[in-house]
Amino acid sequence: MIKFCSLYSGSSGNSLFISSDNTRLLVEAGLSGKKIIEALCSIGEKPSEINAILVSHEHIDHIKGAGILSRRFNLPIYASEGTWRAMERMIGPVLESNKVIFSSYRPFQIGDITVTPFPIPHDANEPVGYSFYASGKKVTIATDIGHISMDLLNNFTDSDLLLLESNHDVEMLKIGPYPWPLKKRIASEHGHLSNDAAGEVVAYLAQKGTKNFILGHLSKENNFPELAYQTVCNVLYEKCLQAGADIAVDVALRDHVGRVIEL
Repeated sequence: MIKFCSLYSGSSGNSLFISSDNTRLLVEAGLSGKKIIEALCSIGEKPSEINAILVSHEHIDHIKGAGILSRRFNLPIYASEGTWRAMERMIGPVLESNKVIFSSYRPFQIGDITVTPFPIPHDANEPVGYSFYASGKKVTIATDIGHISMDLLNNFTDSDLLLLESNHDVEMLKIGPYPWPLKKRIASEHGHLSNDAAGEVVAYLAQKGTKNFILGHLSKENNFPELAYQTVCNVLYEKCLQAGADIAVDVALRDHVGRVIEL
């Protein structure tokens, strides 16, 4: 069995929990160590039993607590070579034995979970998404993606659960408070995925058999949960699909621990 829980997901900080029968992983540690520890405890998990931290890229909303947790619990941190170069000075000293570097598309094992990282289009140093395999199930995590490609869709296909970025509403971003250079960055090919684009991905994968979706990494300023959910539902409706009937669609909140999903 795989368990998955979004502890926090959003532009202000990200941390996700995934476990198998014998392995417990933290994906991203973009909040304070204290907040992540409290979130783990709230779902009945002991921080001391976490086996590793995996980081997708070096932006602060993904690494803020990584060094703290590694030092406190002697945890290895897994990241690409580029991410390690970019984040090393930002997270503080980490034991050499806890610095683990991987390459995209090359699966590796942590306990009884197989992990396959894949590259994502984002303005960071060698950023990745992850697919996790255990007990015959596949869970994929993909946020901070500026656009969708067939390579990404191929990595998402056959997932039993996909956490997918649904960062912003296009119109809210256009008229929102951000300065123009930041708006341009978010909407770029290496920025963040919109609600509409997320809806197209969900519909495509639903037609290929994926049943469970979580919309994540919502912007505080340019989105809100009900809008992300309804936008995706509208796209599904156009494809003759219905959330809640044909597939399950949840929204991960940036300031609230989500429900634990068991597959």
